[in-house]
Amino acid sequence: MVLRMRSSHLVHSQVTFRHVSFITALPRERVLYLLQETIFVLTGCHGGLTKAKEIPRARVTVPESYQPVRRRLELDDGMLPVEHLLRDGSSVTMEDGYWALEKEIWYESAARAIEARVRAAATSSGTSTSPTAVARGVVFFVGDGMGMSTLTAARILSGQRHGNTGEEAQLAWDSFPAVALARTYNMDAQVGESSACATALMCGVKANYETVGLDSSARFENCLSSLNAHVPSLISWAQEQGKSTGLVTTTRVTHATPAALYAHASSRYWEDDGKVPPTARTSCKDIARQLLEDEPGRDINVILGGGRRHFVPKVTLDPEEPDKEGRRLDGRNLIEEWSRNHRLRNLAAEYVSNKEEFDNVDPRKVDHLLGLFSYSHMDFDVDRNTNDTGDPSLTEMTIKALRILMKNPEGFFLFVEGGRIDHAHHYNNAYRALDETLALEEAVKAVMDEVDLTETLLVVTADHSHVLTLGGLATHRGNPILGSDSKVSDVDGKPYTTLLYSNGPGHTEPRSVLREAGKDSIQTAGVPRAWATHGGEDVPVFAIGPLAMTLFSGSVDQSYIPHAISYVACLAHHASRCSRESAMNDTITPISCPSAEPNSAAISSDVMNDQARNTPTKSGCNPLSTWVNQSAIIPLLIFGLLLDILVKS
Repeated sequence: MVLRMRSSHLVHSQVTFRHVSFITALPRERVLYLLQETIFVLTGCHGGLTKAKEIPRARVTVPESYQPVRRRLELDDGMLPVEHLLRDGSSVTMEDGYWALEKEIWYESAARAIEARVRAAATSSGTSTSPTAVARGVVFFVGDGMGMSTLTAARILSGQRHGNTGEEAQLAWDSFPAVALARTYNMDAQVGESSACATALMCGVKANYETVGLDSSARFENCLSSLNAHVPSLISWAQEQGKSTGLVTTTRVTHATPAALYAHASSRYWEDDGKVPPTARTSCKDIARQLLEDEPGRDINVILGGGRRHFVPKVTLDPEEPDKEGRRLDGRNLIEEWSRNHRLRNLAAEYVSNKEEFDNVDPRKVDHLLGLFSYSHMDFDVDRNTNDTGDPSLTEMTIKALRILMKNPEGFFLFVEGGRIDHAHHYNNAYRALDETLALEEAVKAVMDEVDLTETLLVVTADHSHVLTLGGLATHRGNPILGSDSKVSDVDGKPYTTLLYSNGPGHTEPRSVLREAGKDSIQTAGVPRAWATHGGEDVPVFAIGPLAMTLFSGSVDQSYIPHAISYVACLAHHASRCSRESAMNDTITPISCPSAEPNSAAISSDVMNDQARNTPTKSGCNPLSTWVNQSAIIPLLIFGLLLDILVKS
């Protein structure tokens, strides 16, 4: 049913007669009463409130002026929280003219997109069975801020570093057979932000700006709004199937992108308890604590990156930068706690903080590895200390992690982030941004040499783009990509860099004499800003491995990607695809009318009940007649009479 009140109060339940609509105006108290009575009638005709998962889920979207509903329904069968029925925790209010969609919409959208691609592949091959290829392992690479212009410029730079003109060069992922484009907007932002984009990439739902691991019901820096908004990630799904998991990044391990794999926070900046508002600390853990204490963080096998400051108390000085101290206010040393907890669990675990300690780790003897190599972010690769007291490279961290994870016969999931591409772009420092992109490429090439691509899926993408452009007027082949255009401006007669930023600190750089950019050079920018903004265009997605060409194609929402990965690897709601019976007997059948009751195919696991949906209605089916056949017309009539009485009173 669809109930519209005062043109903005929308209640949309998943029951089949949702196509019936009417318009009325009711006070808030009667709205709640009507909702409760409606739910009672509808669930009563489905056999009572025996289990929450058997109740048709409802999606409620209300104006900002309405207060959250926290009452409980008193029913003959016991008590049930209203939020289970009204989904107050998985909805969002209307604000600034947009309607936010709860997480189930993104799950359903991805399921439809996967089904369409599987059907298309079956049609082209002349078969009627679903594909049986499975990825035992997954390596998911993300270049933070690695948009299309960054890839093109990095490709040219790579070629020029090898003595060629550059334009003809290829990066490792250029040879991948599958390519798609991903839309990077957030639920409340036209141009994507890192943590919300990461939530889409890791959790399969669009999220709000600067929130992480939460659906769109969560509000930035609002702790209470996050409590019922948690969404599972690819690492959660992989661990459910007994796979080993790991994350590798050149940023802080608690930073926006990696945090989406294990944390749920209404602010990406809550990396330690000192950043969490005092009033929220009892209800909402900081991100570092979630990594140590909660699932899936506590069970991640390999964690490599930077950010020691968020794991140690203020009284603790950093071993590499003794003029800096930790940032925790609770006095806890989470690094020591991690080591102690793993010893108590009888796990083969090690903590390392520099390259020498890292190099001494034997992947054959270690199952859990925590490496925090810097106070904050790790150094850019061009600045990295390669001595024993320095840091391992992104490639070295990736291969060490991979060798630890590959020991698991159940398979693995590894996330690898080239996180500092983004930071260099924010400074209009194209040299470091492109160099970091090539460092990520080295990691991709190394992984390709280690894995069997018949059973390992590799995916390379970006969380968002940047405002970098590559321009010129008849610029000759081989022009230095970090230099200036071969012609000067026809307006002021001054040179300009081949790579330009739309905005950023480069606006203040003089243009009288331009030389080929060194590592500290700043490119020209059009609009003055202290930091350059992100770019809002689509980003490419490259894939190779099982079912890559089937599932990674066309234009997709960013939230589609983790669902496609989970399908290939048989994770979460796609886990049943790997069963022997499913592999042998799963055939592609036409879409038919929905049934009124959920079935085992619609609900594949308890974990994913919130996202389970009946088969979508095919054009030409009559949902109302289906309900009539199942004797559900009586509750519908009762509901209509009840509404009529309330409206007239």
